[in-house]
Formats: sequence, structure tokens, C-alpha cells
Amino acid sequence: MRRSLILLCLLASYTATPGTSPRRAETFGDWSTPFPVASLNTDSNDMYAVLSKDELTVYFTSDRQGTIGLDDLWYATRDSADAAWGPAQNMGEINSVAADSLPMLSYDEHVMFFQSTRAEGCGKGDIWMTRRRDKRSQDWEVPIKLGCDTVNTGANETAPAFFENPGTAEVTLYFGSDRTGGLGDYDVYASVVGEDGYFGPGLLVSEFSSPKRDTRIFIRKDGLEAFITSSRDTGQGRIDIWTSTRETLSDPWPPIPIDLPSPINSTCDDGSPSLSRDGTTLYFFSNRTTGLQCGNRDIWYATREKIKQENAIEGMVNTFSQMVARLTGNH
Repeated sequence: MRRSLILLCLLASYTATPGTSPRRAETFGDWSTPFPVASLNTDSNDMYAVLSKDELTVYFTSDRQGTIGLDDLWYATRDSADAAWGPAQNMGEINSVAADSLPMLSYDEHVMFFQSTRAEGCGKGDIWMTRRRDKRSQDWEVPIKLGCDTVNTGANETAPAFFENPGTAEVTLYFGSDRTGGLGDYDVYASVVGEDGYFGPGLLVSEFSSPKRDTRIFIRKDGLEAFITSSRDTGQGRIDIWTSTRETLSDPWPPIPIDLPSPINSTCDDGSPSLSRDGTTLYFFSNRTTGLQCGNRDIWYATREKIKQENAIEGMVNTFSQMVARLTGNH
């Protein structure tokens, strides 16, 4: 437990400066047509991809040949952000004979959280973490599970998502759980690192939850855009990616997220979204195919452009001027 305490203290203190002013949302264009990541996908299930900060390493889950258990954690590297991914490598000893999946990095990339169904856990599935001293290395320490009376329970905890508030430096771990007391199937919970360095109890996040299945979320680094994996009603497929935005960190999240339009979502399963650090690339899984049937899961990505703030302001001014001209007849 002391080792876990030291780790979490480090997580809680290493970047943002408390007391910074509220941040306003950046402006982005529309998402492109998604493409499968051919250099990562196989005939097996390949999913739950997350990028490193420099976009030169990707971590993901697969049950491909060479997997130790039911699902394993894998990674691949590339020479540049425009290059194809190299051969996938199994993450070795941090995997077990059970299912190990859904990797998520801390912002300094020294800690990885993941879900595992290994027998030493607290329940059906649990959140575990592993640490490395050098983010340029793939030498990870023996994983340890998070507390059985806070994050993990006798139910199933899954899909960890790391967020550090840039205004307060508060560290929060989001995750999905089917524990009793929620709104439905799986719901989204949040555990905050307290002043003692420990993760606190998981509390229901109603803004990201529904009577249906709500699991993997991802919050943009500035804290102003969130993506949710959900099977809630009015979606386009069985599982969709939904999104919520807010103007500043002090604003609450909207009570109901918005379903991302086609072609991001399809009539098949689309989920487990993760953003590049600059917010312009979205990785997710999909089991869409070129035919009428949904197949195995593959890793897909889409991109969008960041709109410069001065261009966004100029566009709003022009739109406002046009509205005034129409109302006054000066056009």
C-alpha cells in the first residue's frame, strides 16, 4: 500500500498549477471520414487504442495470435506521426492468463491503468495499474490493483480514463461499473485522488450515465470536451460514441450528451474513443465492415482541424454583422 500511496502522491502533484484562470474551449472543424488503421488490425479483435503524447507509440488490446490470456495489452511504435505503425509487441509480464485490456496512460506517461479479470482481483473485473521509471522504455513494473473498497468492488469495474484538471491539478480516474446503485447496465463513476494521495470512493457521474450501458469515456486535456461510449437510446448503432462540451472548467457538463454523427458512428458498434494530445485525432474501435454484417472489432481513426481563435472570432463577428444587416435591411 505504501508503494501505491507514493505513486498516487506523484500523480497528484506533477503538472498543472492550482489557481489558474478558467479556460475557454478551443474550436475545431468537423471530423473526417474514419479510416481503419491497417498496420494495427488483424483478423482478430483489435481495439481500445490510446496514443502517447508524441503520437509515436500506441497501446491497445487484442486477442490475436501470440496473446497470453483471453485478451492482452499490446503496443506498437512508429518513426513519425505520418508513418505506418510497426509490428505490434505483446506487453509481456504485465499480462495474465485472464483478460487484460483497456489501457490508459497518466499525463506524464509513467503510469498505465488497465482492466483485468485476473483471479487476484476484488470482483469480476478490476482496475489495475503499473509504473515505469522512463517513458521511453517499455519496462513496466508488476501491476497492482486499486483499492477494493474505493475504486474496485465485488462487481465489475472497467474502462479507466485518466484526467487531471488543468485549473486545479486535481486528478480523477473515471471508469465504468455495473455495481448496484447506478442508473442502469453499466454507469460512469469518478474517483478523485485526495490530499492523502489515495483514490477516493467511486461516485456516480450522472451526466455521463444513462439507463443503458455507459463505459469508456475520454476527456480532452483542457477538460472542455468529453467522449462517452454508450448504448443509450436514439443512437445510430448498438454502441455509439457520444460527446459533451462546456465553455469553461467551472461550467457543469450538459445533462445529456450528443451522439456523434455519421460517419464517426455506424450501424455497428463504435466505442472506446481516445484523443491525441492536441485534440485533432480520434482513435476508436468499430466492427463495421464493407458488407451488411458487423464483424470483429478493428482500430479506426478520424481527424479534424483546429481552428485558430482569431479566425473563429472573425467568423462569429461576420455572422453577427450579417444578422444585424438582415434585421435592419442594410444588405
